[in-house]
Amino acid sequence: MSGAVEAKLAELGLTLPEVVPPLAAYQPAVRTGLYVYTAGQLPMVQGKLPVTGKVGAEVTPEQAKELAATCALNALAAVKSVAGDLDRIARVVKVVGFVASAPDFTGQPGVLNGASELLGAVLGDKGVHARSAVGVAVLPLDAPVEVEIQVELTEA
Repeated sequence: MSGAVEAKLAELGLTLPEVVPPLAAYQPAVRTGLYVYTAGQLPMVQGKLPVTGKVGAEVTPEQAKELAATCALNALAAVKSVAGDLDRIARVVKVVGFVASAPDFTGQPGVLNGASELLGAVLGDKGVHARSAVGVAVLPLDAPVEVEIQVELTEA
C-alpha cells in the first residue's frame, strides 16, 4: 500500500527502501498504542554502508548530513513495517541522532539537519519534531551516523 507520503517521496526522487535487517537482538521498529519507536537506523544502502569513519576526519560534515537523510529514510521504512501505511503518521515526535565524531568535531546539529530536513520535506508540518544530536566515539560497523525516530500515528 502506498499513499500521499510515498507519492511525496517519489516527487523528491526518493524510494522507500526495504527495512534494514537488525544487526543484533532487536526489532527495527516497535508499535505501542499510537506510537512507533524505531531502533537506531544506520545509513545502509542496499545492505551496505556507503562510507565509514568519523565525521570531521574520514567523513565530511556534508557527507554525514546526506547519510543522516538516508538514516531517516530507513527509519520511515521501519515505521511503515509496523504501521502499514506512512499516511497514518500524525507527526514525528522526536528524532535522536548519534554522530561518530573526531575529537574536535562539534557540528553534530548540522549533520542531523539531514534527517530533520528530509522528514520536513516528506511530511511537511507533521515532520516537525523535537531532537537530540549527540557526538559519540564510535557507532556499529564504524558508521558515521545513526538516527532513531518516534512517531505518533492517527487512530485509523
